[in-house]
Amino acid sequence: MTLGAGGAALVAALAAPVQAAAEPAGSGQAAGQLPGWQLKVTGTDARFRGLSAVSRATAWVAGSKGTVLRTTDGGRSWKDVSPPGAAAEALEFRDVEAFDARRAVVLAIGEGEASRVLRTEDGGATWTESFRNTDAKAFYDCITFFDSRHGLAMSDPVDGKYRILSTSDGGRKWKVLPSTGMPAALPGEAGFAASGQCLVSSGPSDVWLATGGGATGRVLHSSDRGLHWTASESTIPAGDPARGVFGLAFRDRHHGLAVGGDYRADQPSPQAGAVTGDGGRSWRQSATPPPAYRSGVAWLPHSRTVALAVGPTGTDLTVDGGRTWRTVDTGSYDTVDCTADFGCWASGEKGRVARLEP
Repeated sequence: MTLGAGGAALVAALAAPVQAAAEPAGSGQAAGQLPGWQLKVTGTDARFRGLSAVSRATAWVAGSKGTVLRTTDGGRSWKDVSPPGAAAEALEFRDVEAFDARRAVVLAIGEGEASRVLRTEDGGATWTESFRNTDAKAFYDCITFFDSRHGLAMSDPVDGKYRILSTSDGGRKWKVLPSTGMPAALPGEAGFAASGQCLVSSGPSDVWLATGGGATGRVLHSSDRGLHWTASESTIPAGDPARGVFGLAFRDRHHGLAVGGDYRADQPSPQAGAVTGDGGRSWRQSATPPPAYRSGVAWLPHSRTVALAVGPTGTDLTVDGGRTWRTVDTGSYDTVDCTADFGCWASGEKGRVARLEP
């Protein structure tokens, strides 16, 4: 498949040589915004680490203060569709998976009962809580769906192994999968609920789990919807609770990208990108990785080589499948997601949501 005119225009806009401008403190918007991202007014200062792009017109974001927003007009207007009581309980929504403009599933993270799954079938007019964690040792980080019915959610290790929830009815009911096929977690290892991309899927049965905090940053892979897993070391350093693999993106069951680093602003992230061509069995360090910590990554649609990575200090573009990256924007974003009609969206702190424009 080729990029096509729309994709080529988007890449050209991002790759054009421009002069970056500093971001005014507290503005939430870059002065002299670089070509590519067009900020949308959301009317909130919530931090949106959860993002699900449905199309160029429709997207959902989920974040702090129990906030969930939805647009169906390309970001010109946003509807607050937050679940009732979520703000009062200060739920932290870190992931959202939307199937269309009406159906979506959101994940709230935290220890014990703070970890919950809620779903809507009417565009957020009403919500149903379909899972509430009752194990004080569990802390759910991310959720992913293979299709509109089959999905998984993952928790940090419980009794030495990552815990996986499974649904086969679109998130109405969930069950804990057996841990017999899960390898042991490393001491201090966990997932990062930073961008909704610590658990990602591609195709009908392949899923990958990103880790950090342990001796090495690892990626776990399952080819049977979470029943059996294998673990491999990435090239992204860990060895500290703040370091590891934060985000994954697979364009098919073989070709994937990993980004991460150290999320602390005063710490460097010299090896923040990695690439796999064998489904995550082995990883290669990017020859020119993103220059700083990145938490989100997405392939541009209909492309075998073009992708975007985002983080608090900017957006990077690769046109060679993750081998080399260059910074194309200095705005702060936590996560990024693209759709088949070139609806690429990014979201992050201070209510920031943007759409990629040619």
